[in-house]
Amino acid sequence: MSFWDHLKPSTLPPAAAHLEVTPDGSVLRLTWDDGVRTSVSARTLRLQCPCAACVDEWTHQRTLDPAAVSAQVALADVQPAGNYALHIHFSDGHTTGIFNWKTLRELSERFPHQA
Repeated sequence: MSFWDHLKPSTLPPAAAHLEVTPDGSVLRLTWDDGVRTSVSARTLRLQCPCAACVDEWTHQRTLDPAAVSAQVALADVQPAGNYALHIHFSDGHTTGIFNWKTLRELSERFPHQA
């Protein structure tokens, strides 16, 4: 096994093959390239945003106050960020969240939206 084999993952994590935002922007539905379908609420995504405004870069402690996030927060825009993530704009004006596929899969499985 070469040096590079130790650095790169042996299998790629699942990537989203299709996504859909509900008309009211409250839920992100994902179909993964392994066939699994998941969904996660906009509020969960906003509360779990991994950006530096929501998580301390040094301590990795969440700095976002959950009470500051409206129960009605919605997905205002969802755009691809390269081939590895989604750049999400929220209705509360927060626009710095980039969610990679691994994070989206984990969040949508840990906090599934029940339709």
